Amino acid sequence: MNKPKNTLTSGFLGDNTVLSGLMVISPVIMCGDTLKNALALVYAFSLITFFSVMISSFVPKRLPYAVKIIIYAVISALIYIPVKLLAQEIYPEAIGRTGIYFPLLAVNSLIVHQTEAKFFRMRKLEMTGSLVFYILGFDAVMLLTGVIRELFAYGTVYNRMVDMNTLISGIAQPFGGFIFLGLLCGIYRKIRSMAAANENAEKEAENVSDN
Repeated sequence: MNKPKNTLTSGFLGDNTVLSGLMVISPVIMCGDTLKNALALVYAFSLITFFSVMISSFVPKRLPYAVKIIIYAVISALIYIPVKLLAQEIYPEAIGRTGIYFPLLAVNSLIVHQTEAKFFRMRKLEMTGSLVFYILGFDAVMLLTGVIRELFAYGTVYNRMVDMNTLISGIAQPFGGFIFLGLLCGIYRKIRSMAAANENAEKEAENVSDN
């Protein structure tokens, strides 16, 4: 399978945070069993990640790598505090259910790893756009997982009853989350593989016509 091109929007589809990089999967698996939980995690992940990375981009690049990582974690922890306080007002039940996985968002892979490996190697405007699409990539997977798992586990969407003939209660459990995420990853990689094959076929056809 060809490596996807490094474009501004690659974090949403071509290099999705969860489905491609397998990063930040614990909240998706453990807490993504309802849409309310998903919305709470999307809210927290989006705000914490965006502001943490943007503020961390001003940390001097000459500092030792270990020192910079510590500073990034401190910045993220400080941003987490007001985000958590506001989340308790907006999503009080969901915050209680997500437990330890909510504060773990403050040290997610986009902040700790991708900052140095990807984002801080870009120009500021390009970095901002790329970061937004990486965040949206996580948000899309989180919301899709929350809707489908809630629908098939409880027969509801956002706690509203839906006419479902068959329920699969196990999909709400962690093992069900693993299985469901595995299926999503398989579908995602298959689509990526087919898209890459089509792109290669088109290029070969163009080369043949040029010759």
